[in-house]
Order: sequence, then structure tokens, then C-alpha cells
Amino acid sequence: MTIPAFGLGTFRLKDQVVMASVSNALALGYRAIDTAQIYGNEAEIGQAIASSGVPRSELFLTTKVWTEHLAKGSVIPSLKDSLAKLHTDHVDLTLIHWPSPGAAVPLADTLGALMEAKAQGLTKQIGISNFNIALMQEAIAIVGAASIATNQIELSPYLQNRKVADFARSQGIHITSYMTLAYGKVLQDPVLQQIAASRGATTAQVVLAWAMQLGYAVIPSSTQRVNLQSNLLAQQLRLTEEDMAQIAALDRGERLVNPEGLAPAWD
Repeated sequence: MTIPAFGLGTFRLKDQVVMASVSNALALGYRAIDTAQIYGNEAEIGQAIASSGVPRSELFLTTKVWTEHLAKGSVIPSLKDSLAKLHTDHVDLTLIHWPSPGAAVPLADTLGALMEAKAQGLTKQIGISNFNIALMQEAIAIVGAASIATNQIELSPYLQNRKVADFARSQGIHITSYMTLAYGKVLQDPVLQQIAASRGATTAQVVLAWAMQLGYAVIPSSTQRVNLQSNLLAQQLRLTEEDMAQIAALDRGERLVNPEGLAPAWD
């Protein structure tokens, strides 16, 4: 299985807001949805999916195990709880949301439990999120690179995370970019705006197309139907080598997600 190049993110969306976002996205043709236990919106997403009439077989659902559930005996019960909320008997991808703070839970325990969840059919694939190179190396040593479907990391024109992305690529591990629009900050960038104007596209479409053209999956979120529809069209936009070079030059190592006590030592 491969990771869909384009999906819907649901970080920070709750209650009726997330239900409306997912319902609109599904109606517009989105088929990959990304959530997490800590988002507190799995039940609402499950409800929106159930009401949509879209067959489960057409969907790609991702959730992430929160740090308090990383222990060997907690991973599977927490995942079963997520499945109940999502009204499904399996997800397509389960990620370790953040590495265990202070390595309190051995990575081998968590990955072992995820492999067992996969063997039980609770998840089709497993992966990691917010892992630096050292943690990726540790994960590869435990389960092998072929068992790690993706590493989901913050990645935008202002934070291109090349060391992590290049190492993942060298191991055949796919990268999923979150915060690709940098909370909307990159939408005000004059270089990106100029590329968008020359391509007859929106700035968001340019940024999403850039990430996909580099081989990354993207999971932008929006509460506005018009933006959901517009973002979807990024899949049809092809940027020139000159466009890509101009965006490559925007990297400034600007990280927006760096929670104290959770984040590893970034490369």
C-alpha cells in the first residue's frame, strides 16, 4: 500500500466544525483523512464518515497513538478505542504521534505492539511522526524500514527539513508533511504569491503542489468549503524547475511546532 499524496488534516478542529469540514471534504472528493487520539475529534469524524455514505473501502484513515498510550499494554486498547469512535474495524495507518518523552517507554515496546495491531488487522500500516534521524535509525533497527509507512513531520517552504527528508528517502521511508502552509504564514510570501500569479493558481495551491512534487504527502485542513475545493486542485498543478528552485531558497529553518518535553533534538 502507498500513502495517498493528498488528504485532509483535522488538527485543532472540534465538534461541529470538524464534522462540517469532513462532510464537505468527502462530498468534494477527499478520501484520505488524518486524525489523532489527542485531537479529541475521532468520534465526530466517525459520525461524519458514517453520514457521508462514502464506502469505507474508498477511504484512507490515519490516526496517531498519544504518548500516554505508548506502553506495550496500552497501544492496542487505545487503538481499539479509536476504532470504536471512528465507527470502523480498522484504520489504514497508525502512527506514533510523538516519541516517548525522555524515552520513558522503549521504542521497541511501542513498535512491537503496533506490529501486533497490524497482525490483528486493526491497522493496515504503521508509521512514525516527529521522529528525527536518530529515532528513525532506532525504529529501522527494530522493525526494518519496510515496515515504516511514513514519518509525518512539520515541513513547509520555511522549514524544509532536508536532513530528515533526505535520510528518510535514502531508507525508502515516505514523508508526510504537516503544517505545509505554516499556519498560513507562507501565504503572504511575495515569492510564492508571484509564482501563484504566474501560474493562475492560489498561493496555497503552489505550496501544496511544491510539497507533492518533492514526493511528500500533504494533509491541509480548512473549515471553508471553497478552500477545501481549491486545495484539492493543487494535485493538478505542475511547477517548473525555476519555481521549485525559488521555493527551495525560502528555507529559513522556521519551526512552528516544538512542544517542550515532547519534541526530540531536531536535526
